[in-house]
Amino acid sequence: MFTVKPFSKVCRGLLAAAITVTAVAAMPMPAAQAADPIKVAAIYTVPVEQQWVSRIDKALKAAEERGDITYTFSENVANTDYERVMREYAEQGMDLVVGEAFAVERAARKVAAEYPDTAFLMGSSFGPGKPNFAVFDNWIHEPSYLSGMIAGATTESNIIGMVGGYAIPEVNRLMHAFMDGATSVNPDVKFLVTFINSWYDPPKAKEAAFAMIDKGADIMYAERFGVSDAAKEKGLLAIGNVIDTSADYPGTILSSALWHMEPTIDRALEQVKSGTFEPADFGRYSFMSYGGGSFIVDESLAPADAVAASKEKEQEILDGLFRVNVNDSEPKSTM
Repeated sequence: MFTVKPFSKVCRGLLAAAITVTAVAAMPMPAAQAADPIKVAAIYTVPVEQQWVSRIDKALKAAEERGDITYTFSENVANTDYERVMREYAEQGMDLVVGEAFAVERAARKVAAEYPDTAFLMGSSFGPGKPNFAVFDNWIHEPSYLSGMIAGATTESNIIGMVGGYAIPEVNRLMHAFMDGATSVNPDVKFLVTFINSWYDPPKAKEAAFAMIDKGADIMYAERFGVSDAAKEKGLLAIGNVIDTSADYPGTILSSALWHMEPTIDRALEQVKSGTFEPADFGRYSFMSYGGGSFIVDESLAPADAVAASKEKEQEILDGLFRVNVNDSEPKSTM
């Protein structure tokens, strides 16, 4: 016959500790404690305020404010120095490196291959590369088409000036989409097209715009900074690209095609965090259906019927009933 003895103080302490540990283990951890923030670095070849780069910076800062990442960046990095900066960030243990590889494709891919445990997400004209090199681009050809519809219906001289940075596919397709949108509502419109061969040279872009205005252009497509300044000085209208500058140029910005990098960045961060990051093309997350692009128009400056037609076409795009043509070839002047 066994006699049950009361627990000793030690036994009672061990039992209490076990119960406490079990209870704590069963409690869900707060999100902030579930995982450390992802370490992200970005490399920019231009100033961070440049419109294309500013969209990436904005999305990463939003993720940092949520506590999802720690974020650092380098701006004005020369192409000849890009490889070194990439390697330094990888050596620092970054989980994700974001950048633009347009002029440094071979160097960027070489560095990525040397650091297979680091995820790389790069703006690129080419495809992804194994094991860790994903690509993206600002596919805002859809809102560009819509802003073209507005410009084509608004121009009085039937001449639109277009100033771009470089004649690369990423720029060409936006300009072609804009031209297609304009001619869809106004077959008589003509275009003056020039490239300044720089991503950031506002004075040069401004002078190119002045030259087009002297030839009769009454609406300017501002793919680069500086073009809207010329339009404002001449009392004309401009079409914005990538960012909304209407607050800086009130009464000048007729319409804009906007890029939102958040869907792309958030998808990449989700994959890095879950350990499922793949060398994929993230370009589709810039489409309007993913929230990566949008169209705005100043209805006080545009004809009411043009606004209505563009919004109807916007809904067709979102419903999958209209597809904007993608043309990566270099656009040319038509007069």
